[in-house]
Amino acid sequence: MLARIDEFAHEAREHLEQIHRRREDAYTTSREVVQAASATIKAVHRGEFDEAREQVRRTRALHDRMMEAVHASPEIGYSGFVGDAAREYAEAAVVLALIAGDDLPGPAEIGVDPADWLNGLGDAVGELRRHVLDLIRRDEVDAAETYLEMMDEIYQSLMSFDYPQAVTKGLRTRSDQARGAVERTRGDLTNALRQSRLERRMRRLEETLGAEE
Repeated sequence: MLARIDEFAHEAREHLEQIHRRREDAYTTSREVVQAASATIKAVHRGEFDEAREQVRRTRALHDRMMEAVHASPEIGYSGFVGDAAREYAEAAVVLALIAGDDLPGPAEIGVDPADWLNGLGDAVGELRRHVLDLIRRDEVDAAETYLEMMDEIYQSLMSFDYPQAVTKGLRTRSDQARGAVERTRGDLTNALRQSRLERRMRRLEETLGAEE
């Protein structure tokens, strides 16, 4: 009964070795995807949009290379690092589009799974909050309000997906995080608006008093 055990074991070993090599390649590439996505977001926050677009193109190329390994060995697709890298890439593409004023790219356009795109969209809320705080520090309150509205719209959209976490890859958690970011940012912006109005009133009062002297 066990006459062919060595033959079958050899075939199994070759198959597993191929999966292992592809997994190692996918894992290494996934780390490069995350690094390139991070570089994209950093360039966006510096206002270097051309550099950010170049970085997001590099991220796309790395993501596609990672997915080639996944498609060759679908077993790899169950590894968490694949989804993590895809989510980071989606986040970078979304953040670039929203802050640079480009058209928002969809899942098919950037080549990611819809659930990974939604999670990347959720993570983008945190980067938009960072942008809003930068605008507040520069006293660009009107522009900050626009981005707060974007954050709220994203949150409302994410909340409409009422599916199990296993289906959405943890989207509910990111929806909750987005809600917290929106609430904190609204509070920060409200305080900034009050301060800005107070400063304008004080300037007008000083001008009035100066004119009376």
